[in-house]
Amino acid sequence: MSKKYKVVHDRQNCIGCAMCAQLCPQSWKISEEDGLASLEGADKKGDLHVGEIHESDLEDNLNAEASCPVNVIKVESE
Repeated sequence: MSKKYKVVHDRQNCIGCAMCAQLCPQSWKISEEDGLASLEGADKKGDLHVGEIHESDLEDNLNAEASCPVNVIKVESE
């Protein structure tokens, strides 16, 4: 069984640079409504969007986290 990880996205502070969507298109999309990044399958929890990824998507999501110029993506072990 593959390990799962939690991704926390502070979407309200996203600037819509799209680096996450370029590096990890299986998890991230740019909203046509407001031009900000959206984590696929995430639930809104207060001001944050929280989702779950599989271990197979970990490396790409860590690259997205590292490349975010405003540090609004956090990948955590569950």
